[in-house]
Amino acid sequence: MHRLDTDVAPSRAAFRPSLECWPDAGVYQLWIEVSQQMGVQIGHLGRFVFPVGRYIYTDRASRGLRARVSRHAVGGQRKHWHIDYLLAEEYARIVSVVLASPDPNDECAANQRAGDGGRCIASGFGSSDCRAGCTTHLWRITEPRPPEPIRQPIEGRISEHR
Repeated sequence: MHRLDTDVAPSRAAFRPSLECWPDAGVYQLWIEVSQQMGVQIGHLGRFVFPVGRYIYTDRASRGLRARVSRHAVGGQRKHWHIDYLLAEEYARIVSVVLASPDPNDECAANQRAGDGGRCIASGFGSSDCRAGCTTHLWRITEPRPPEPIRQPIEGRISEHR
């Protein structure tokens, strides 16, 4: 399970608005907080040091968006995506989930906006299938607020403890 804000019962992720309101496809962004510097082996991509700070991970789902985001929130049985390796760490927690666009084709545009002013910590992270040649789909950021969404946003906060 992933470490999330703790204001609901253990093992229950709360999405605001309700996750049922989200479309079945789209681009989502996980806002992640790393509370202690850590070295993490990200599958075959390599080992990276993640400094303390806030990160934005951008991804898309052509279908099954709600299931994908839920899986990230509560943890999967196995590590499938690069993000699974980071979220499995004790000092990484999701603090917010934002629907950046209901159109999966907006993934790279949303990622580039998220990365504006950000720092690439892990080249190739989440971008192995990137169609626009993005360096990474995980950015370390210093901005206190999410960038403007591309289209009508549905912003959800998830809460759970690890």
